[in-house]
Amino acid sequence: MQKTALHPYLSFKDNAREAMEFYSSIFGGKLTFNTFGEFHASDDPSESNKIMHSMIEADGITFMASDTPNGMEHSVGKNFSMSLSGDNEQELRSYWDKLTDGGTITMPLEKAPWGDTFGMCTDKFGIDWMVNIAPLAQQQ
Repeated sequence: MQKTALHPYLSFKDNAREAMEFYSSIFGGKLTFNTFGEFHASDDPSESNKIMHSMIEADGITFMASDTPNGMEHSVGKNFSMSLSGDNEQELRSYWDKLTDGGTITMPLEKAPWGDTFGMCTDKFGIDWMVNIAPLAQQQ
């Protein structure tokens, strides 16, 4: 079982790839990208090459980013979320329940196209959160 991790998640308007390549040139490490098209996550053909998820993993630095889909608002100054991820379902669901108490669920915590359980909410203080629960690693 992996430990639950907390990372900042940045949202961009059509330039996530450029931004993450810039940050990668500064911090180094491993940079990965996945598009909306790869996961069939949008019915809008203009979004197929947009970044659905990217991550930089450098020495002690990890953060993620994506392009904002056309149907969602992108507001500079509110273009980040806190992202909780791991495979401890009980722990992460407990965090979810507490974060959504008095807050707003913007995407229910349910099975996502990439195979994990994923949800988004805004807590009662106006902070946006993402929770991603990966399946437990296969024991060998």
